[in-house]
Amino acid sequence: MKHKKQPIIHLKSVSKTYGEYGVVVNALDDVFLDIYEGEFVSIIGPSGSGKSTLLHCMGLLDRPSKGEILVDGKITSKISGKEIAQFRGEKLGFVFQNYNLIPRLTVLENVILPGLIMQKEPKRLEEKAMGLLTEVGITHRADHKGIHLSGGEQQRVAIARSLINDPVLVLADEPTGALDSKSSGEIMNILLRMNKKRGVTTVFVSHDLEIARYGKRTIAIQDGKIVGDTNKKNESFEKVVKRLKMSGSGGA
Repeated sequence: MKHKKQPIIHLKSVSKTYGEYGVVVNALDDVFLDIYEGEFVSIIGPSGSGKSTLLHCMGLLDRPSKGEILVDGKITSKISGKEIAQFRGEKLGFVFQNYNLIPRLTVLENVILPGLIMQKEPKRLEEKAMGLLTEVGITHRADHKGIHLSGGEQQRVAIARSLINDPVLVLADEPTGALDSKSSGEIMNILLRMNKKRGVTTVFVSHDLEIARYGKRTIAIQDGKIVGDTNKKNESFEKVVKRLKMSGSGGA
């Protein structure tokens, strides 16, 4: 697939090394990657392969040890201090495995919170949040505290929250990892629908191959290196998974 536009995410020779008690771990090893506007991308790999580290570096939740990452054309190494929070608030939306809702707040308050942090007008935020809650099918819970919701309901709220500031990129780390199969399918269909409707680039990590299949593009990572990408010629999902297994991971 050929792209003429500037990528939303551009990684150039990115490595991430962790060192503790004299042990050095190369979580990412010389990664080159471009992800474009509107893509719906899954990242697969065995435990410890570097997939979550890759996602966290894309979202400025972690910093690479070397190399360069551009998000929406911005060189992220040049963003520091308060600018990081501002950049995340303007450009990025996050969905986590454990939802990360604030228990004492209502569903509606949880959704509008990122907008309030960005100092947007509360009334407009409330109207927008109700629209998002309608889209994810949980308007009837708007006044409930997050702690009283099921896992699937909490994740619907988290998706709505991730979109409140109209991000260019949504990053989801194991978004169905704490859910049963029925709820998992519902959550992935919501993410896919939002991607199609809003054109928001979405990248998600999953250890579950059935969930990873929702990706319109799948990237496989092993030992910190990208070992497969269905965007490349003749690369199918099955071939990418087989390459992981052949490398000794036993699957993703």
